[in-house]
Amino acid sequence: MAQLMKTSNPALNSQVFRREYSGVGDTMTLEGTVNKTGILLLCTMATAAWAWHAFMQTRSAATVLPYLWIGLIGGFVVALVVTFKKTWAPVGAPVYALLEGLALGSISSVLELRFPGIAIESVALTFGTLLVLLLVYRTGIIRVTDKFRLGVIAATGGIALFYLAEIALGFFGIHFNSINGSGIVGIGFSVFVVIIAALNLVLDFDFVESGVTAGAPKYMEWYGAFGLMVTLVWLYLEIFRLLTKTRSN
Repeated sequence: MAQLMKTSNPALNSQVFRREYSGVGDTMTLEGTVNKTGILLLCTMATAAWAWHAFMQTRSAATVLPYLWIGLIGGFVVALVVTFKKTWAPVGAPVYALLEGLALGSISSVLELRFPGIAIESVALTFGTLLVLLLVYRTGIIRVTDKFRLGVIAATGGIALFYLAEIALGFFGIHFNSINGSGIVGIGFSVFVVIIAALNLVLDFDFVESGVTAGAPKYMEWYGAFGLMVTLVWLYLEIFRLLTKTRSN
């Protein structure tokens, strides 16, 4: 089973590279993937800044509520389309980044009023985590073994199932107050989720490297960058959630 799964990120898994790539023309490169990741980050920051500015003009959550829902729903739909139609990644990935920027900017700006400085702290911690894990991956301190891969995949799947169950049970008035609260249990859970989200970055690095080695087609640079963005968005939100808990406490 370990050989069938390269990463728990639904956008990046080893099945992408299980076909023959002979005669595809230009192939995926590490530099190209890095450059395209940078473009997606700029797209995200641009629309996040737009939503942030819109909120700060009125200081009303109602102002950015449409941006929030457009970003969340639109981003989810586009992510599904790109995941199942990888050749659309050159267009879908930037659209996903722009939509997620709207959602992140809306959430961040509203909570910034309650917790001043929390947005920049979350951004700094997210990019700091990205750089540190990239360094330890490139130096071989962390190696993506089968056991490591399956452990991260299992933990990520468990978190996803918990979140789905929490949403479903919420309709029946059942809530996990201790986990969502700012107590020791709630903070401990968020720390665990942040660690798992961060470790997914290592699997994503390994996926991109595998794609370059396999000679994947050029459009996979956009797909690899898209997959990294999916993980970075998740990591940012979990770090943001952790910081709100510590601030509340």
